[in-house]
Amino acid sequence: MEKQNLIEVKKLCVHYKIEYSFFEELDHKGLIQIETLQKNQYIHQDVVGDLERMIRIYRELNVNVEGIDVVFNLLQKELRMREEIKALKNKLRLYTHDF
Repeated sequence: MEKQNLIEVKKLCVHYKIEYSFFEELDHKGLIQIETLQKNQYIHQDVVGDLERMIRIYRELNVNVEGIDVVFNLLQKELRMREEIKALKNKLRLYTHDF
């Protein structure tokens, strides 16, 4: 994995003022993936947006990691359902369109 697309977890801990154990729990639940390179832990920059949402849920709503896992699973289900509804609407439009 290219190091240029990775952010060191230690720096994220300092930036967000959050314990490393929080990242370990997220990794354990499969919400983020921690990569180890040269004895340092990193996450991919593409997950920073989701990570920030998780931190906000954790802090502002006082939700634990298990709860964050549930929230993100529900959000993924909602996204899949929206995509399915869009596809079904497109099919319906195809069949009901007057020629």
